[in-house]
Amino acid sequence: MTTFASGTAAFNSQDRITRDALTVLQPGFTGTTAPDWVLRRLGEGLASVGVFGRNIISAEQLSALTAQLRAERDDVLVAIDEEGGDVTRLEVRTGSSFPGNHALGAVDDPELTRQVALELGRRLAACGVNFSWAPVADVNSNSANPVIGVRSFGADQDLVARHTAAYVSGLQAAGVAACTKHFPGHGDTAVDSHLAVPRIDATADILRARELVPFRAAIAAGTRAVMSAHILVPVLDPTRPGTLSHRVLTELLRGELGYDGLIVTDGIEMQAIAGTYGIEHGTVLAIAAGADAICVGGGLSDDETVRRLRDALVAAVRSGELPEERLADAAQRVRAMATWTATAEVAQPDPALTDIGLVAARRALHVTRVDPYTPPADPLFVASLTPETNIAVGTETPWGVSAELTRLVPGTETGSFAGEDAGHAAIVAAGERRIVAVVRDEHRYPWMTGALDILLKARPDTIVVEMGLPQAAPRGALYIATHGAARVCGTAAAEVIAGVTA
Repeated sequence: MTTFASGTAAFNSQDRITRDALTVLQPGFTGTTAPDWVLRRLGEGLASVGVFGRNIISAEQLSALTAQLRAERDDVLVAIDEEGGDVTRLEVRTGSSFPGNHALGAVDDPELTRQVALELGRRLAACGVNFSWAPVADVNSNSANPVIGVRSFGADQDLVARHTAAYVSGLQAAGVAACTKHFPGHGDTAVDSHLAVPRIDATADILRARELVPFRAAIAAGTRAVMSAHILVPVLDPTRPGTLSHRVLTELLRGELGYDGLIVTDGIEMQAIAGTYGIEHGTVLAIAAGADAICVGGGLSDDETVRRLRDALVAAVRSGELPEERLADAAQRVRAMATWTATAEVAQPDPALTDIGLVAARRALHVTRVDPYTPPADPLFVASLTPETNIAVGTETPWGVSAELTRLVPGTETGSFAGEDAGHAAIVAAGERRIVAVVRDEHRYPWMTGALDILLKARPDTIVVEMGLPQAAPRGALYIATHGAARVCGTAAAEVIAGVTA
């Protein structure tokens, strides 16, 4: 740390370090209005906040919240974890109006992907949100991945690359900064980094030919931010996960890939970091490794957490563990991002894109008919075979086909089933009604496969809707793969079942 002869100069230096430490934090908070502590911290140097589903009731309320934040600091970065598809915060209580990445990859029309991202970005910007932790650029090469799955465009790196670039271009054309994630690639994992440290034992050649390809495309497309992953890749760094690795963030991302934008960490309170290094030490190590902003607030969302992380950074500068210049550089990158978003042109509504999400969801359907299909004349029974939801998706967001199918086929009822007895329980609940079995990643759950076996043996006319990765073989009298569980995916599937022509 630089020392000064003048007491005033020393005070100013310390004040600058404290402000910089606040500037690199991206905290969340509770409530649908900004707490007093958030407004106070904005005055002290905080430059970013994250909003989550808990903060959002409606577009109008979110607009009022962001206006409240900007009354305190007009260039504040308001970030959101809005991927569309299964991971939505803007429409957390209804399900998304936009299909997720896997559906867009199934269509494989980059211009459609760009249009979807543009319209989603426009809606975010209209609410005062100017930074989205999206798109996911992970190549989902491991179909057993518990946390990526349909959040990925697919298992082919070139397909993922072209859609990542298209998404970045569309989102940023709306004036919303894109944050491409999760570097260096979270697709080939069987562990959720919310819970533990995943490990990828790929060779350097495989990483460069697979994981890094979409990130190169995102950088070429001008992504304003990249989010790090809490994953251990021994060929890159045998001891530290990507978020904390100088080799990964500075040598690889900055050096080899030539990236000069903002580097944001995944949630620092996730167990991959909090359970191994602790959030304070993890924050210091991340900034020292080359990260510029610390995402925190998905779980911890209080002023005390902000104070702890701020003080940890200041103490690390004082002790010499963290160079003052590195903290200052990180803070400057955050301010540069704030300047970009404050001056970016916000896209105007385009009537041609109003229903682009539903258009995309319809195009993403893959339908297999075993026999000629006749739409139902009588009410149906929707049996949702419901797995545990991963933390990124959350439990608040509804999924399935029942809401729209009930509208299209009046009298239709629904039930949720799980576990070894799910198939028998669904048959009893359905009575004489034809069954629509809705599954999500059947290939990952033996109990779900067993339930379908029982249903199809007893009721061969059962309709099957797969709303996760369609890895299992199609079966049922009618099989519909939606490639995601967004509300519009359910709507598109319900239209096919009911025989409605779009």
